[in-house]
Amino acid sequence: MAEPWWRTGPQDIHRLDDRISSLYVERCHIDRDDNAIVLINKARIVHVPAAYLAVLLLGPGSRITHAAVTLLADSATCVCWVGERGVRLYASGIGAARGSQLQLRQAWLVTRPKERVAVARHMYNLRFPDEDTASLTLQQLRGREGTRIRKLYAHHSHRTGVPWTKRDYKPGDAFAAGDDVNRLLSAANSALYGICHAVIVGIGASPALGFVHTGSAVSFVLDIADLYKAEFTIPLAFDLAAKGLTAERDARTALRDAVAQGMLLPRVVADIKSLLAPEGTDLDEELKGLWDEGDTIVNSGRNWGNPFMEDHHLNVIPPTDDDSPVRQVQP
Repeated sequence: MAEPWWRTGPQDIHRLDDRISSLYVERCHIDRDDNAIVLINKARIVHVPAAYLAVLLLGPGSRITHAAVTLLADSATCVCWVGERGVRLYASGIGAARGSQLQLRQAWLVTRPKERVAVARHMYNLRFPDEDTASLTLQQLRGREGTRIRKLYAHHSHRTGVPWTKRDYKPGDAFAAGDDVNRLLSAANSALYGICHAVIVGIGASPALGFVHTGSAVSFVLDIADLYKAEFTIPLAFDLAAKGLTAERDARTALRDAVAQGMLLPRVVADIKSLLAPEGTDLDEELKGLWDEGDTIVNSGRNWGNPFMEDHHLNVIPPTDDDSPVRQVQP
């Protein structure tokens, strides 16, 4: 059996919920020094242990060496290439997962209307833990969620004394519109998306297969991030605006600290698993190989050609005339 193109197995990597959530870098050179990645710019040189990062966000002006990418991949650190301030996700590398059981389960759920509705309802129920929502339709749940968010904006505006009118967001350029609170919300949400994306990829789910959101390569990322905005990014944006800390970096670093203090990474892992594979769900042990008809798996890493057919050719000689019934077969 040929060795996989990655070298680490699940037993060789640090648990995702024990890692630093995210690190955003821009306008620097990234290289490798032993088991650390090295961030280099004109001002300083910083060493970061690769194995303790959940996701590395590479912003504009970043250059990374092949050696650094190899180390990050071998450490099961997700690498995301993002736009300025982390607003857009352009590409991502492999995370910690080495199997596809959870992704296959997710695909099964999202392609069956009854099961998909059940997961979407579970997502809304996580936001209303003390309420009975069993009789509400998805449309009613969406309306209740919208009302809840509007009340939260008003509450935090009153709490901090920061004026609030409405959520102002310009798709594609989140920082081109809105006041300080809106810009801080956009920055914090972008960082939260990166963290949720790293967890989703890291545990082997698909970022694209959303249950509430749909049609985007990061639909499931948006689904999961929405579960935590009321607790993390909304109050954080108002608190920072009240202190006059209105830079994008202020939002990103404050969220990073809040994620660590609030132990968000283990919660995201647990919530995703409760949505896709609740307790009692049997995820079939995956046999890595080639799929065959009947949902069976055959071994990979071998040539399935018939050696007899490869080494021998059958020549069929037709009768020499219409009266001869004999057909000779020669090897």
